[in-house]
Amino acid sequence: MSAQSAFASRLKRYYAWYTGIFMLFVAGLAVGEYFGLSQHMIGHVFLFATIAIYAGIGVMSRTSNVSEYYVAGRRVPALFNGMATAADWMSAASFIGLAGTLYFSGFEGLAFVAGWTGGFVLVALLIAPYLRKFGQYTIPDFLGARYQGNVARVVGLVATILASFVYLVAQIYGVGLVTSRFISIEFEIGLFIGLAGILLCSFLGGMRAVTWTQVAQYVILVIAYLVPVVILSYKLTDIPIPQAVYGAVLQQISEREQQLFDAPEEVEVRELYRLRAEGYAARIESLPESLDLERRAMIERLNALRLGDAPAREIASSERALRDLPRTPAEAKVQWEKARLEALERSRPPPRHAEAHPGRTPEESNIARNNFLALMFVLMLGTAGLPHILMRYYTTPGVADARKSVLWSMFFIFLLYVTAPAYAVFAKWEVYHNVVGSSLDILPDWVASWGKVGLVKIEDLNADGILQLAELRLNTDVIVLATPEIAGLPYVVSGLVAAGGLAAALSTADGLLLTISNALSHDLYYKVIKPTASAHRRLVISKSQLLVVAVVAAWVASLRPDNILFTVGLAFSIGASALFPALVLGIFWKRANRPGAVAGMLVGLSVTVFYMVRTHSFFGGSMQHAWFDISPISAGVFGVPLGFFTIVAVSLLTRPPPQQIQDLVDYVRYPQLPSDLPRSD
Repeated sequence: MSAQSAFASRLKRYYAWYTGIFMLFVAGLAVGEYFGLSQHMIGHVFLFATIAIYAGIGVMSRTSNVSEYYVAGRRVPALFNGMATAADWMSAASFIGLAGTLYFSGFEGLAFVAGWTGGFVLVALLIAPYLRKFGQYTIPDFLGARYQGNVARVVGLVATILASFVYLVAQIYGVGLVTSRFISIEFEIGLFIGLAGILLCSFLGGMRAVTWTQVAQYVILVIAYLVPVVILSYKLTDIPIPQAVYGAVLQQISEREQQLFDAPEEVEVRELYRLRAEGYAARIESLPESLDLERRAMIERLNALRLGDAPAREIASSERALRDLPRTPAEAKVQWEKARLEALERSRPPPRHAEAHPGRTPEESNIARNNFLALMFVLMLGTAGLPHILMRYYTTPGVADARKSVLWSMFFIFLLYVTAPAYAVFAKWEVYHNVVGSSLDILPDWVASWGKVGLVKIEDLNADGILQLAELRLNTDVIVLATPEIAGLPYVVSGLVAAGGLAAALSTADGLLLTISNALSHDLYYKVIKPTASAHRRLVISKSQLLVVAVVAAWVASLRPDNILFTVGLAFSIGASALFPALVLGIFWKRANRPGAVAGMLVGLSVTVFYMVRTHSFFGGSMQHAWFDISPISAGVFGVPLGFFTIVAVSLLTRPPPQQIQDLVDYVRYPQLPSDLPRSD
């Protein structure tokens, strides 16, 4: 038996024991809950025990070897690299956000499933084997060597950091969300507790520690994802195979949708929201007078309450409303326009779950279809351009292992993606049948508990004391985390799901932090600023940058960006437009040169970022400025073709690359040539 085979066998034994012990741990907590162990204690034990496991693996995997720190010694077996890649991929967006998006969007949410799955096909066919054969450490490394120098390397470095940082913010936000809810602390405190776990996993051991931690995290997240939905499937259908039977439950949802959407009380509430939207429109139209009138009215009401000896709670509420009132007409316009759009959205019936490309008119249906295709396109190409995923294929022993690793990745990701639609359907059945139409006085506890962290909001707009569907607002990120509580499952299942969500967020955050810090230390500091730096100095720089990036990302996440899945989608648009054209043409077209690649990356990135800023409300933009009504999450659909066109046009108009670069392309592409480049430190 070869040393590599023996190493793989040992790993299988270790992780088999680890899986068995974790399942016994969950069973022990379930027994403890049966005998009276409090929910508070279960939440603490789940989260702190799993973070301790990851931190322990990180500490045991510490290293000062450059190859181990950057690429795990290039000895990770394909099976385990597939698990680590799946964990790296199964971010908070996939674990927490995907089922929620399918819950709200129905058929339209399948764009995420199809796009991300198709993206790994592109990785297997176009990217991973060739990057592994190239044999360096990072994506900017490839760009610097293929396109002759530091200009392309630095542009690729900027794109790598931007895409990875946006993705990282979403993961740290997910960490804060899980920890704040399940151990009942402030969101910001939970965020920094999770950040400490991230740093312990990656700080001492780099890619080596992150790899073995991600394998452990995948085991936990896949168990956590499957257990609740399997129980729900058995509860609703008597068959514990949710992937095979959720279609029957979907038919019941379609019947319930027909009843709900046409109910008089639902129509009444939607009409009230329409009138509210019109009211906001009128206030915006009459600015600044409307803001002055509202401020004076609030001050008069507050003075009247104080003079009338009103209850302290009512006075405090009026003071808070006055404090939250926009200070300037410009601020009022932005805030009221956001409220108008929200009210307008809630005045419309939600899309039917099984309806493809819904719309009240043929034009709206065409817009929905175009956005579906654009999003799928961006996610596919973004998957093949995300640096933290592509870096994983530098860690395998050879090119063949890189190909096998992609296949294993797809299998492990498939286990979750084929289950996400069932999650959405079962959760929607529970909400539509057991929550909507209930008295506000007897709503289940999960409504209040998730309302405290801002993910569930209820407004009795028609004051009838009954919860209508339009009066219930659920954040997409709450569906998976709250499903065990929604379904009335034991709290230990909720704790397990929280541990899985934390594992998903931590695993991806580890990979992203390492990608950014390695890019700064290896590609910027070592390759550009100080090529004579020692290995020890490079590792010190990498670790210091890792700390800085982690703190900055945590601060941005504390501002609570959009829902996790949307934020991650922006990162895919950036990766697709800035990196994918340069990578693919660099591998398959020898004529691509440095001016073309630099121009193509800059044009693709600039157009994508410009469109995001122009159309997304977070940046003060508006969909009124959208091109072809494409959502900002799919901004890369404009950047990618422009990137390809620019690289081709500029390359043809300038001198071809030298012969040694063209030979490098042949070397990377053809399997009959030697499979390993000399490795650089």
